[in-house]
Formats: sequence, C-alpha cells, structure tokens
Amino acid sequence: MSGFTHFDDKGQAHMVDVSDKEQTSRIAVAGATITMLPETLALITDGGIGKGDVLGVARLAGIMAAKRTSDLIPLCHPLALSNVSVELTCDVERHAVDIEATCKLKGRTGVEMEALTAASVAALTVYDMCKAVDRGMIVGDVRLIHKSGGKSGEWNAKASKDQS
Repeated sequence: MSGFTHFDDKGQAHMVDVSDKEQTSRIAVAGATITMLPETLALITDGGIGKGDVLGVARLAGIMAAKRTSDLIPLCHPLALSNVSVELTCDVERHAVDIEATCKLKGRTGVEMEALTAASVAALTVYDMCKAVDRGMIVGDVRLIHKSGGKSGEWNAKASKDQS
C-alpha cells in the first residue's frame, strides 16, 4: 500500500506481525502540556484543589494508561512493560504543567504508543481534577520526544528534520 505498516496489500487494517522481529531493549519518551489560568496552577501547587493531589493522581493515571494502551488503540500489541515513569512539572511563567512519560521494555515492538498514551491521560487527568475552577485549560503539544531500540534505532524529536 503506502508504506503504512497497519494496512495489508488490499488496504485493510491489520495488526502487524512481529513474531520474526528480534527482541531488543526499547524506550520511548513522550510529552504533553496543559496550560491554565495562573490561579489554577497556584491551586495545584498549593494543594488547594478539593479532589486532592492533582500531580500525584495524574502520575498514577498516566502509568495505568500506559499499561492499558492495547485496550484503547485497536492495533497495538499488548506489551509487558518493564518500567513506566510519568513526571509532571509546573511552569509558573507559562501557567502550565509539562508532562514527560517514559516507557521501557525488552520486546519485539516499540513503546511509543504507550508513552504517548501515558502523557495524554496524565494531562487529561489534570484537566478532570481542575475543571471545576478552570474549564478553559488547554491540553496540547502531545508528542514523541525520543525512541530507541528495534531495527529503526534511535530517534530524537530535536534532531528530526520534520520537527524544525
């Protein structure tokens, strides 16, 4: 077809057969950002959101989401992740929470979708927990930052021509 791996010769969607691929260590790092009113960010950092620890809950939601990616994205393989970490950082100047999710495994297919799902769900969780005080928050800049392992090797967003 067109070089997309999830379509067969007839253009029908299918799960990619990875049984002949070599097992390698694979890592993917993804990011997302949620911007908000300065007052909302202050409530998050001061612990003033009535639902609890926004950043802690979002971290757990991101980790759980990475583990459930194949339940959400139809053609993703279920993976035995060896590690998932989700870091959330408050940026007072930009009125934003920056999220970075890292997924690791040793396997036959990459973990990009798991990292992207973790970052996205962490951002959505921040929105959910804070929407009572700020419905105008913006979830954005969801992106792959880094991937390594497998036949295609290493890729970094900052070095990629299509990211400039």
